[in-house]
Amino acid sequence: MKDLFDLTGKVALVTGGTQGIGLAVGLLLAKAGATVCVNGRNDEKLQHCKDAFRKQDLDVFTLKFDVMNEHEVDKGITQIEKSIGPVDILINNAGIIKRIPILDMSVTEYKQVIDIDLVAPLILSKRVVPKMIEKRSGKIINMCSMMSVYGRNTVSAYASAKGGLKLLTQSMTCEWAKYNIQINGIGPGYIATSLTAPLREKGHPFNDLVMSRTPAGRWGESEEVANAALFLASKASNFVNGHILYVDGGILANFGYVKGENDL
Repeated sequence: MKDLFDLTGKVALVTGGTQGIGLAVGLLLAKAGATVCVNGRNDEKLQHCKDAFRKQDLDVFTLKFDVMNEHEVDKGITQIEKSIGPVDILINNAGIIKRIPILDMSVTEYKQVIDIDLVAPLILSKRVVPKMIEKRSGKIINMCSMMSVYGRNTVSAYASAKGGLKLLTQSMTCEWAKYNIQINGIGPGYIATSLTAPLREKGHPFNDLVMSRTPAGRWGESEEVANAALFLASKASNFVNGHILYVDGGILANFGYVKGENDL
């Protein structure tokens, strides 16, 4: 059983992995034996990432580059290849969200979300996949969302990007699965992170919505999303391809669930 999830000798790159879900994923992959590389753009956050790994007696290789810049991406991954080796596991985690009504959102703001959340995973994947094809082995995990399958008000750009990322994941599978490369996605539900902390305050309308609509009756933890990433990065998922694994406490199974009313 242990061998199924052993990532010893594997090189993993987690984009946007300096905090929240990305950091949890990187830490767990490192615990499973992978050599973990984390990308970011902020020096302070990159140092925070190093400190988090050090606290758990784990090593991490950090890189500063813009995931939307093809030249910087090529330079960063070339550095990984020269210093450590080709990327075996790519976690396309970097992303942003802008909560702006459609009529108030500028085209520039819309495109920025699309570029980071949808185009960047394409840039990263195109850069690492030739080596994976050579080795006939590789894992690509795209961080999708529940918004890959439904929309919400004020998040049109994010939902557009994540819906596109779901189909990009499936299209990559159609082209690259024959080379023994598994391309899958993870769709986190509402996860307790520093970014969602204000929304989780008792009495906040959104917290009440999440608690009442999620069958599990709680917010998820970053580590629970990381568990799904470990499965998709390991041998255990070698025949799982083009799949989006939703880690959402059941909210997509029944978005109409209301705690109490449905417990009869």
